[in-house]
Parts: sequence; structure tokens; C-alpha cells
Amino acid sequence: MSEPAATDPQALKKAIREEAHRRRNAQPNKDELSLAICAAFMEQAEYAAAGTVMFYVDARSEVRTRHSLEKALKTHKKIVVPWCNPQQELELFHLEAMEEMALGMYKILEPLPELRHQPRKKVHPRELDLVMVPGVAFDRRGARMGHGFGYYDKLLHQAREEVPLVALSFECQLFPEIPTQPHDIFMDKIITEAAVHPGKGRRS
Repeated sequence: MSEPAATDPQALKKAIREEAHRRRNAQPNKDELSLAICAAFMEQAEYAAAGTVMFYVDARSEVRTRHSLEKALKTHKKIVVPWCNPQQELELFHLEAMEEMALGMYKILEPLPELRHQPRKKVHPRELDLVMVPGVAFDRRGARMGHGFGYYDKLLHQAREEVPLVALSFECQLFPEIPTQPHDIFMDKIITEAAVHPGKGRRS
């Protein structure tokens, strides 16, 4: 697979993002591979130790999590999912049943509007014991590239420093190196259909 050749950091990021999208969109067997990746996530020691776990809800061609949420809801853990508010910030919702979500404006599963603001459903990022993280591209140091809007960056900066950040990715989304800045957050692990790749994490 070809690697982007741009040298300017912003141009390189744009090229990597475009190539990662191309590869991810072309990835065959997404449902089958996603089930295996999510199963591996739930087999990690970090999952066994966590009481409150955040799952992302897949959009577009991301590793699909919605088919594994039902199983997660039966593991006697507090399952949390994010949703984007009108201020373009992620808020956290305590999910107790799949019926509490419906397709939103962009055909993404979201918590029902009438439930989102119930006090018992709201979760603060500092309550999380484990965070599942989506992304567009990653490298084997654990560097992550999102869509460039910073939604997850803001959320992850609020999580407790000791909380593991575990990304889900198809192997085709891994690149030799992603340009980073001092404020960027590294993943503790990246789980793909091929391996569990250890990352630098936030304490390195």
C-alpha cells in the first residue's frame, strides 16, 4: 500500500487522512472483522478490571461497535456512549438498553433526546475506568488522527490520567508515523483484526 509523501505537517496529515479513509472504505468483511476486534477489546485485562467503560458508536466505515454493545450490556458493567451536543462537544450517556438509542440526523445511533439530560443518565469523563477510542489513522507508537475537529481530544483530556485509552482500528489504518504535536494524546493500545499493538499512552 502506498504511503503519503507530503513533507509539510498539515499537508501530510491531510494526505494520511485521505489515504486512511480510502483504505478503510475499501476494507472487506467489516462486520466480521469488527466483531473479532470488539471481542478482543472485551478480552483485555483492562476491560475485566473496569467498572465503567465507554464504547464509541460507529459512524461511516469505522470498526463497527453497535453489534457488540448488546453483549457489553450483559457484562454487568456500566456502559457509557458519547453523543455530540449543539456546542459540538461530546457528552456521555449511561446506556442500559439498545432501545435507548435511535438513528440521528447523520444516521448515527444516538441516545434518545428525551433521555439525554436526565441526571441519572449523565456521566462525567472522570468517572470512566476505560475508554474505547475511534480514529481515522494511527501509528504503532499509539499516535492517533481523528477527523480534525477535536471532539475526542477534548474528551480524553478530561479523563483521569491513569485510565487506559484503547483504540479500535482495522490494520489498514496503521501508518509508519503520524505527525504529532506536544498536546496530542497517545493510545495505550490499538486493537486490530491482526494484533493488539501497545502504544506509548499518556504516562510515557
